[in-house]
Amino acid sequence: MNTALLLAPVAIPAAASCAYLLLGWRRRTAHLGTFSAALVLAVGIALAVRTVDDGGVFAASGWLRADPLAAFLLTVIGAVAFVACAASPGYLAADHGDDHAGPASERRYAVLVQAFLAAMALAVVAGNLGLVWVAIEATTTVTAFLVGHKRSRAAVEAAWKYVVVCSVGIALALLGIVVLYAAARHAGLSESAALNFDELAGHAHSLDRQATRMAVALIVLGFGAKAGLAPLHSWLPDAHSQAPAPVSALMSGVLLSVSFSVILRTKQIADAALGAGFVRTLLLIVALATLAVAALLLIGQRDYKRMLAYSSMEHMGLIALGAAVGTPLALTAVLLHIVGHGLGKAAAFCASGQILHEAGTSRIDDVRGLAARTPVLAGTFGAAVLVLLGFPPFSLFASELGIARAGFAAGLGWLTAAGFVLILLAFAAIAAHTGRMLLGADPLQSSPTGSGPAALRRQAPLIAALAVVAFIGVAAWPLSTLLNAAAPLAGR
Repeated sequence: MNTALLLAPVAIPAAASCAYLLLGWRRRTAHLGTFSAALVLAVGIALAVRTVDDGGVFAASGWLRADPLAAFLLTVIGAVAFVACAASPGYLAADHGDDHAGPASERRYAVLVQAFLAAMALAVVAGNLGLVWVAIEATTTVTAFLVGHKRSRAAVEAAWKYVVVCSVGIALALLGIVVLYAAARHAGLSESAALNFDELAGHAHSLDRQATRMAVALIVLGFGAKAGLAPLHSWLPDAHSQAPAPVSALMSGVLLSVSFSVILRTKQIADAALGAGFVRTLLLIVALATLAVAALLLIGQRDYKRMLAYSSMEHMGLIALGAAVGTPLALTAVLLHIVGHGLGKAAAFCASGQILHEAGTSRIDDVRGLAARTPVLAGTFGAAVLVLLGFPPFSLFASELGIARAGFAAGLGWLTAAGFVLILLAFAAIAAHTGRMLLGADPLQSSPTGSGPAALRRQAPLIAALAVVAFIGVAAWPLSTLLNAAAPLAGR
């Protein structure tokens, strides 16, 4: 039973990927991916209930395991994937007529998206750090083809940049894993246990301090590249601006968080072996550097998809800041931020894809009066941006407030204040850019479109995602038990 439950979130999207390979993308199979994502969400919820009660589920001699943190991440993956997959048929339909569109292209898109979900799910339920590395590397391979989906020069260049930068990062992470494996073997752990998360955490006090310090630094830097953290962040704006909008939603909404979760699990080992100070210092440096880069580049941004990409960097920097604080309040706020950002960013990116089809450009200066021309789409995009800016009643307001409170309470007041000053700069830049897109008169003087029932149906998955973020922000009780159980596993 345990094995089936842990294999299900990997096997379901893998089976959907095979089904798309055989059947192709057609009207009857268009929402197979949505159904697959819904099943992953259901498995995540089932594992959440199970792990909160039992503490953990294990299978395959510890190679697969789920604890409350893994169940939480699976639930986020399923929820964000549901939004992205539900938006995919409309996105691909709007692409008809473009040079890159066609049955073969749609089939390839569907196959790769489901393979992407399977790889992320494997990274979450893997109980071995080496297997996690393989799963994260698989996401790079799969998403590289999705980033280059349009086959334009800019898309191919972005795909290659993504592969090169992330491969450098993942190679550094592999080197760190090898060093950690050597330290674990020297400490007396067996070959099968040397990279097991639970075994490493249980024997952390026996690990060589110098080797562990080197390994942790490489792992933070390497997986930080996949999480969009400085200094190996340069792939993110190019990849997110060129990928299909639902793919950008998945990459920003969950891939970054799944990659960062490896850092959280490594932090738990490092804190036990080295004390909390080493990883805290690393994460504070990385967090403030990421926030500074994102804030400065957002000020002069001219492309709204790149604006959303740099917003992802900003939020990952804030998540890293909360992880550096490391108190129970901070870690609970970090997890709450992950789910709010995932759903909010999924809605924002999917809406931006519709704006691209409507306006024919991704330049901010060329989009004006969107609220007058397409009120429903403009309202959805505007609400998604409000989520990302941390306005109440959305959950990001509560999570950002929690991180700020935790930072000051932990004696990191000046560093926390510096981080939130950078967040305010990003806030002002995003608000100004979005305001110019949505408000004012329509320069084309066209009649309002997209305001009927059909427009509302198209926006329904995005509106539902935003409603969930608002509901969680007002009443966190559906997640509170899971968050309280998962936070201690995210590091101490």
